[in-house]
Order: sequence, then C-alpha cells, then structure tokens
Amino acid sequence: MMKSWPLPVAFLRGCGLPETLIEYFPSMFNQPIEFYSCFISYSTHDDEFVQRLYADLQVKGVRCWFAPEDLKIGDRFRQRIDDAIRLHDKLLIVLSENSVRSAWVREEVESCLEREQRENRTVLFPIRLDDAVMATTEAWAASIRRQRHIGDFHNWKGHDSYQEGFKRLLRDLKPEKTKDGASGSR
Repeated sequence: MMKSWPLPVAFLRGCGLPETLIEYFPSMFNQPIEFYSCFISYSTHDDEFVQRLYADLQVKGVRCWFAPEDLKIGDRFRQRIDDAIRLHDKLLIVLSENSVRSAWVREEVESCLEREQRENRTVLFPIRLDDAVMATTEAWAASIRRQRHIGDFHNWKGHDSYQEGFKRLLRDLKPEKTKDGASGSR
C-alpha cells in the first residue's frame, strides 16, 4: 500500500490524522488499497509474537488496530474494541493455549462471527502458534478448527518458518480482484 508513499504510517498517526484518512490516503493519489485492514485479537501472554507480527504488518503497509498502540488513556475497553472490530475488514485471531482460554478473545471472536452472519462474508482470519486449538473443548475455538483453514505460525521463532507464514498471510490479506481489476468489496 505505501510502497511509493513518502510518509510512514507512524508519522501520519503521530500527526493525529484519523485512521480512516490514513487508510484511504493512497487511493487519493491513484494508488490502490493493497491490503485489507485488520483488528488483531490475541492473549497478552503472546505479546512477543504479536509485537513482531504487528511491526512486520506495519512495514508492509497493512493497516492494523492493535490495542497497545490504539487504545487511548481512559478509553472504555469493550466499546473501543467493538468499534474497531466493526471498522476493520478482517479480525486476525492469534490462536494459542493462552488465547483459547481467554474470555476477551472469545468475545471478540463471537462479535466477529455475528458480523460475518450480518454481512454474509468472511471476516475471521485465524492463525495459530501451537496445537491448543486442535485439541480444545472450548466450543468457539473448536468451531474455528472444524470450519476454517488456520494459518500456521507454530515455529514462529525460526526465521525461515516465520517468514514463510508471514508471506502467506500477506498474500491472503490482499483483497481479491474483480473482473475489471478493481479490489473486491470491503
């Protein structure tokens, strides 16, 4: 998205520009929006991985809502999270032993699944760090296991394995092109 864009996203945010304006800036200069925007759902116990993923997505121009960066002091958690899930194209869920047990993550996924029902389109993008989702009895996570392809970041600490998973994630975060070459509906 920002390949030939001269200003880094971090700079634009620092200037106080609204997220929606930053997201659509490239299209104002005849640059197509290259990636879906994402809300990242995860357990804080997986912060090391998520910090790395978030930084790499930002470098590649993927717009992400990430609580440590986007929550403001005094924000009401539930309201801001619900708003962010509604405003972003995809919910990228990081599945792990920690997130499968998290009530917050469960609520975020349930909100996302309700949105999928309303909009009749795929919003949930699951990736996993371990095998917890493959063995859990948590109904919401078992449902994801049965119904979705889950991206594999099992060996994320290994450079090549992480890069392979990240490359595939980037590919899949690109909107599908329509017959006329435009990006699909958002």
